[in-house]
Amino acid sequence: MPNTSAITVNNPRTVRAWTMYDWANSVYSLVITSAIFPIYYKEVARGADGSDVVSFFGISVQNSVLYSYSLSFSFLLVAALLPLLSGMADYTGRKKFFMKMFVWTGGLACMGLYGFQSADWVEWGIFCSVMASVGYSGSLVFYDAFLPEIVTEDRYDRTSARGYSMGYFGSVILMVACLIMIMNPTAFWFESAGDATRFSFLLVGVWWIGFAYIPFTLLPEVERARVSGVNVWTSGYLELLKVWRQLKLLPDLKRYLASFFFFNTGVQTVMYLATLFGTDVLHLESTKLIATILLIQLVAAVGASLFSRISQRQGNQMALYIMIAIWMTVCLAAYLITTEWEFYALAFVVGMIMGGIQALSRATYTKLIPEGTADTASYLSFYNVTYNVSIVLGTFTFGIINQLTGNMRYSAVSLTLFFVVGFFLLSRVKSADIRKPVRQ
Repeated sequence: MPNTSAITVNNPRTVRAWTMYDWANSVYSLVITSAIFPIYYKEVARGADGSDVVSFFGISVQNSVLYSYSLSFSFLLVAALLPLLSGMADYTGRKKFFMKMFVWTGGLACMGLYGFQSADWVEWGIFCSVMASVGYSGSLVFYDAFLPEIVTEDRYDRTSARGYSMGYFGSVILMVACLIMIMNPTAFWFESAGDATRFSFLLVGVWWIGFAYIPFTLLPEVERARVSGVNVWTSGYLELLKVWRQLKLLPDLKRYLASFFFFNTGVQTVMYLATLFGTDVLHLESTKLIATILLIQLVAAVGASLFSRISQRQGNQMALYIMIAIWMTVCLAAYLITTEWEFYALAFVVGMIMGGIQALSRATYTKLIPEGTADTASYLSFYNVTYNVSIVLGTFTFGIINQLTGNMRYSAVSLTLFFVVGFFLLSRVKSADIRKPVRQ
């Protein structure tokens, strides 16, 4: 059990320190995952003849296919590590030590992307992007584990929302700064936009590690008595096995989890690979793509609020039905669009449903966990593993269809199938907890 004698719960100073890690790490999500790096990667990872085919450890592969596969591998690695990390977070008092380890791994990997200057270094670029993904996801396990130790349960949602807001503001500030620098390289003493872009990767690493030391300094480290008979290396995996067995007795939760696996496969794949679609299929300029991503960020906040109200009035299930149906339309439309303005319109729609479906997915799952369950953390860990494995399936499917057909439009339209299966499985969930409106 944790020793909380030295901890003041709901301490505003501690809560502010905790939210600063969102400020620190969200620049990775926006700059490296969504915006600047994918565009830079497509420009740099080219063959000697200027084609999209590169050599990766002697194997010729299309650059967008390689990027899709690298994402699949990184999330597969994270999914395998999550139970181990959860066990460490639950049964040791060294969360800050492990969190620091992953922060440094991710931050240094981002800085390492500075060395990715040409297709000759594509192996290095892919290695750094994979390690940055692992560092980001791994650090969040320990970051999330602090929440129940610094605030009471009635403040979970409010504190989490504050962290999200801090992350949004921090990432947009650095993103805009990097964009100004890339668009005006000579004004910042760079010889080219490529040099400015690589410098932005350094800034992400420095920002991430530097601001992370605010929570590292101010967050309390909770001491835990060593539990006899508990092996921290296997406890997380055993907890997941226990949840898997319990799902047989919880048909609605099991059906929802299966539904979530499929529709989240489509959602996350669109979010991670939309930038490559814009460059490969529509050949949009990098500045226009980055501006589009910023638009999506702004619209996502509005969409999350809109669908939160729909769920309150019509229930979670109906809100999810609407959003999944819109996602199907997005994938079908991606096959047909041909102009820049059609892409902007599609991006606007994606922004409206992106934030809403992510927020409601987790909330719906939480509602279906049996009331009074003692090991809620194990159920949430199972949810996170499902989340990561679904991304593996989606990005791998997107990559292999692109490789086999040579046309990313087919990859995009194929994602419709995941939403159709998710919609059908969701319709089989009968629980009144997600059907009924929220009483005000």
